[in-house]
Amino acid sequence: MYGNMLGLEIWPYLVLAALWTLPWKGYALWLAARNGHTLWFIALLIVNTLAILEIIYIFAVGRPAMKRKRDDAAQ
Repeated sequence: MYGNMLGLEIWPYLVLAALWTLPWKGYALWLAARNGHTLWFIALLIVNTLAILEIIYIFAVGRPAMKRKRDDAAQ
């Protein structure tokens, strides 16, 4: 009885969470693979934090590592 009522109310939130999370997760996984961060890749793949961990990785770890690689290649 309550399962049907609750199930109908929760679907829009699940869809919204998936639409929010998938682009962040995809970009973070791509960035981790490109930077050779194997442990980050595994953690990002397994842990689901509604994109919080992915955003932290992208802006605090992934982009600075990519910038360092570009700077080293330019020298």
